[in-house]
Amino acid sequence: MRKNESRVIVALDYSGQKQALEFVAKISPEQCKLKIGKELFTRAGPQLVEKLVSQGFDVFLDLKFHDIPNTVKKAVYAAAQLEVWMVNVHAMGGQSMLNAAREGVDMAGNRHPLLIAVSVLTSLKSSDLVQLGISDDLPDFVKRLAGMAINEGLDGLVCSAQEASLLRETFGKAPLLVTPGIRPDWAATDDQHRIMTPKQALQNGSSYLVIGRPITQHENPAEALEMINQSL
Repeated sequence: MRKNESRVIVALDYSGQKQALEFVAKISPEQCKLKIGKELFTRAGPQLVEKLVSQGFDVFLDLKFHDIPNTVKKAVYAAAQLEVWMVNVHAMGGQSMLNAAREGVDMAGNRHPLLIAVSVLTSLKSSDLVQLGISDDLPDFVKRLAGMAINEGLDGLVCSAQEASLLRETFGKAPLLVTPGIRPDWAATDDQHRIMTPKQALQNGSSYLVIGRPITQHENPAEALEMINQSL
């Protein structure tokens, strides 16, 4: 279903449909892909997804499904019917849930979306794992969850750019690695701490780069996108 070769996924982290559509009107589907997360989807619903897909955009539906296997299977299939480009689930849902998610994607036939897994949220630290009763250190736990997702046939993983090289060394070139926390060297770091430039992230093994405010809050979003694409 891929419509363009851009590695950039713009995070539409807006509180409503009006703001999102005002931004989208300033860019083109050839420049990037779009990510819709929980807040925007909860407010605007499937109708916004359908609208963006009809305009030619590849849409990453970032809802991180995590539930019993049958529920996740049906949710992923519903996402596939929206003709999204990519959808994700939580790897911590376990092997049966991941397998069910893969089945839900496959039910959509040849036009199914890419299916990727979130291993460990970037907000979690090693001390948080201890509180959850997990004895692995953070990198080992990420690798364990990533291996389970790949073994269940998922297409790739969401990870930090810092984890990308570790996952490449472990799992090779095949998995797609989608990385947030990307900041061009000309952009403010805002509240992000573990960041990389787009070029550094690709060199580290990332496949796709999730970028929000450096583009969405730029006075000329199309120009910002062009600068980033050219740097890659």
